[in-house]
Amino acid sequence: MTSTDNTEPKVEETKPAEATEGKPLTSSSVFSMFGGGAKKEKKDDEDRGDNSGSAKAQRDAAAAAKGDDEDAPPESEDIHFEPVHKLTEKVKTVTHEESEEEIFNMRCKMFRFTQDSEGKGEWKERGTGPLRLLKHKENGKIRLVMRRDKTLKVCANHYITPDMTIAPMSTSDRAWLWNVAADVSEGEPEAITVSVRVANAENAQQFKEAWLNAQKENEAQFAQGKEEEVETETKTKTEEPKAEEKKEEAATSS
Repeated sequence: MTSTDNTEPKVEETKPAEATEGKPLTSSSVFSMFGGGAKKEKKDDEDRGDNSGSAKAQRDAAAAAKGDDEDAPPESEDIHFEPVHKLTEKVKTVTHEESEEEIFNMRCKMFRFTQDSEGKGEWKERGTGPLRLLKHKENGKIRLVMRRDKTLKVCANHYITPDMTIAPMSTSDRAWLWNVAADVSEGEPEAITVSVRVANAENAQQFKEAWLNAQKENEAQFAQGKEEEVETETKTKTEEPKAEEKKEEAATSS
């Protein structure tokens, strides 16, 4: 043996660990032989630090839903309160048309002729809605009534008297105009000039015929009414002198 053999330290050979009791070597054993530890198990998505947008949004939504369920108040019972006053009777709307019957109805647009302070005239729209002819059930007189759509506000209310005249508009073959001596749509009687425009020329002809028929019937009713007024005035005048004579006789006898 040489000097070099005596001075070098002896290195023991590392032998692989033998299988104990006939069992094969595991991977953990092999790693431990070289100074390594056992393999770590895989963790869940949250342990791996999955911070992607979709996963984080799902976790936030689940947490919010859980918090809402916990903070939601308990459902209250259905509480019923009896009204203090019960409305058992229906309120009847009075239109002052209860004693009349409708003999004509046509939808149209009405205009009224107005003048300003300088004397310039123009047609202003009065309203759009159904124009009706109403005949009184007792005296037989016919009046023209028109109400605006939706609001039902009266925009025309007058009798078709014998002295009225209906004429066509020069600018349209489906429009008519006439003068009214006493229209009471605004409350107080006033003299106005109105015109109506209907859908087509056929409707315009039907409107004119209905208007003239109403005027003809009213002419007979107004004539009869005047005769009754004259008879009443004559009877009153004849009764007044008789009453005065009786008073004088009573005074002289006393």
